[in-house]
Amino acid sequence: MRIWIATCLLLACCQPAWSQDMPLSDVLIDGQDWELVADGYKFADGPAVDPEGNVYFSDVAQQLVLKIDHASGNVSTFSEGQGGTSGLMFGPDGKLYGSQYGNRRIVMFDSAGKVEVIADDLGANDLVVASNGNIYCTDSPQHKVWLVRPDGQKQVVADGITIPNGIILWPGEGTLVVADSAGENLFAYRVENDGTLSYGAPVYTCRVKEKDTPSKADGMTVDSAGRLYVATNLGLQMFDSTARISGVIHKPSPAFMTNVVLAGPKLDTFYATCGGRIYRRPTQATGVRYGKLKAD
Repeated sequence: MRIWIATCLLLACCQPAWSQDMPLSDVLIDGQDWELVADGYKFADGPAVDPEGNVYFSDVAQQLVLKIDHASGNVSTFSEGQGGTSGLMFGPDGKLYGSQYGNRRIVMFDSAGKVEVIADDLGANDLVVASNGNIYCTDSPQHKVWLVRPDGQKQVVADGITIPNGIILWPGEGTLVVADSAGENLFAYRVENDGTLSYGAPVYTCRVKEKDTPSKADGMTVDSAGRLYVATNLGLQMFDSTARISGVIHKPSPAFMTNVVLAGPKLDTFYATCGGRIYRRPTQATGVRYGKLKAD
């Protein structure tokens, strides 16, 4: 009963005013498929979109953060040797923030690619940055979700998920979603006015290869229509605004798919990290930004 009540509260909080079928055909474009943008990396992860629509991503093992110019597709090195960064996201201040799992810290990159430590001594697999500067990150080994405030204060705001991994906010920022890589579910929480979380429940159910096998759900993004996309072992799974699964977009390669973001000037192009490569494909969907994003 408690889970049912929590689910109703969360969906009432986060879904748009409309409710209708949202098939994959509303998102995909006929004749368009995944295009290889960059390869040769050990472990690509953490795609993030800057104010101009360009994409930054990390090669965790080589301690690299790289930039893809959306218009030309050219790849350049933004940061090197500043720690293995698994998650990246631009904040409303236009700064690039990163979660460094091995170093157990949240950092902010300056324009030269050097890091400033925002918070340390916490698990930091993936992160999302809210409009008010609050950062939420997943601590996979400790089964926790952390809140890091703009002044660096930190607290645990959720626990009990087997392997919390990807994390994202709904466009209105009233709901936070956390992927459990070890199971089939994505957990949704209501974000309270003070930044804490409540009413956590397994609202989304991913498709899996076989019953009771892990989805390996990882990075997520959302679009302006209220759809949620999550990188999984099967591919990029899409859920509608009522948390019903709409279908699975095939992976660009057999390698492990780690994350996805909507980028480009109109936020209408998927960029996905898969193994040591990053791919993109145009869509009919458009992404969202949190708060007022300003470039340096």
